[in-house]
Amino acid sequence: MRTTTRAAIVWAAVLAFLGSCGPKDSHMKLIVDKNDSKIISFRIQFQVGAKDDPPGQEGVSVLTAAMIAEGGSASMSYQEVKKALYPMAAVFRADADKEVTTFVGQCHADSLESFYRIVSGLILQPRMDSSDFKRNKENQISYLKNTLRNNNDESLGKWALQTEIYRNHPYGHVDEGTVASLERMTPEDVKSFYARHYARNRIVVGLAGDVSAAFTRKIEEDFARLPVSTEAKVALPAPAPIQDLEILIIKKEAIATAISMGYPVGINRSGDEFYPLFLANSYLGEHRTFNGVLQDRLREKRGMNYGNYSYVENFVQDGGTTFVLPNIPREQQYFSIWIRPVVHQNALFAIRCAIYELNKLVERGLTQEQFEMNRQFVINYSKLFVQTQTRRLGYAMDAHWYGTEPFQSKLEKELNTLTVEQVNAVIRKNLQARNLKIVVVTKDAEALRDALLSGKPSPIFYPSAKPAQDILDEDKIVENYPLNINKDKIRIVTTDQLF
Repeated sequence: MRTTTRAAIVWAAVLAFLGSCGPKDSHMKLIVDKNDSKIISFRIQFQVGAKDDPPGQEGVSVLTAAMIAEGGSASMSYQEVKKALYPMAAVFRADADKEVTTFVGQCHADSLESFYRIVSGLILQPRMDSSDFKRNKENQISYLKNTLRNNNDESLGKWALQTEIYRNHPYGHVDEGTVASLERMTPEDVKSFYARHYARNRIVVGLAGDVSAAFTRKIEEDFARLPVSTEAKVALPAPAPIQDLEILIIKKEAIATAISMGYPVGINRSGDEFYPLFLANSYLGEHRTFNGVLQDRLREKRGMNYGNYSYVENFVQDGGTTFVLPNIPREQQYFSIWIRPVVHQNALFAIRCAIYELNKLVERGLTQEQFEMNRQFVINYSKLFVQTQTRRLGYAMDAHWYGTEPFQSKLEKELNTLTVEQVNAVIRKNLQARNLKIVVVTKDAEALRDALLSGKPSPIFYPSAKPAQDILDEDKIVENYPLNINKDKIRIVTTDQLF
């Protein structure tokens, strides 16, 4: 109840502000959660992201954000900024995604004036120093070359899946760009991108804690100095249709096989169908929990791997939590299943098992008992999404972006009025197991391709004790489960061909 009340207070403040406050010609939006906390949270968000990267400059939005958050200002070098922020024990970072770029800050009220002076300088008057540009650009290239291509097979598969789903689309590249686009990028490209997109009609400022009216007025006045952007909003085409199972196999000397699969969905948090779909997905594969069907059938019952989860929107884990990072909204979303690496010889069985379980959900839906149990879980679990002040602020800003009331209160209201028949109708309409993009990271690329195309059974290998007899019986069904593979859309690439 406390969370819902706080969310309602924040939303009321949003509506009051949008209706009556702020410089009338600035178009700036301000969301304030005024409370008695001496920890002050900032979220300064610009309506610009990777979808706005010009062709040939993929990655410029992330590099621009890095030049602000990890660069200097007109009056301070980057080293001076770090030296000044350290004794404040303050936090300042950039979270850049497809649609928005959010600068997240936090400090104690005692340091508020000094902290804000530094942060506002970074955003309003970024230094754009050549040495900072070189360092941030090299970091971004290193992320693509070393982290994605070589050191993180799970992220490699998940990003490759997105680039496959959104091929020839504004979402169709890793947010950090490509190695080729970054290598030819210049400081002038970043300066131009900043000048065109960092504008007062593209900004939403979120503020939470014990802040005065005078301080919020200062924020309004300071950010009103930004120019007005005349850049048109990027139009998003529909993602290309998927025909049967379209498979990308990434050949890599990996110790295990990582699997990602998914397809675009036509709804997001702004639509009422999203909420029953969110409930259904929690039943199928809630992130980092053991109640999901995928986790239960692949890990708990068969001991195949560490984790098996599903998502009905873009998911980036927030640090060490089990929750999604706030402020990564998207106009277009996608459904995905993430199978954390399995031993190579079980890769095809794992693919079959995930598709088998997804198809069972589509065909059978939820029982009344499953519906009631998962409805109560989601309502209670969602309250944990906003257990910190900065996350509450982030969710309030996401509600503004989607044009809805706060997510937790809307979710609870929607779920409390649903019937199991309505949920199952939404499942049948929005989930399917036939037309999927599948990305597999494995060293046995050719062998896996041949096994997929052969249609032959793929028995599971148990290295130790076997599971219960009912699972062994189901194994026979899964190992023979038919896969509708698009033979013209199965290909093998190496990591140096990506990004």
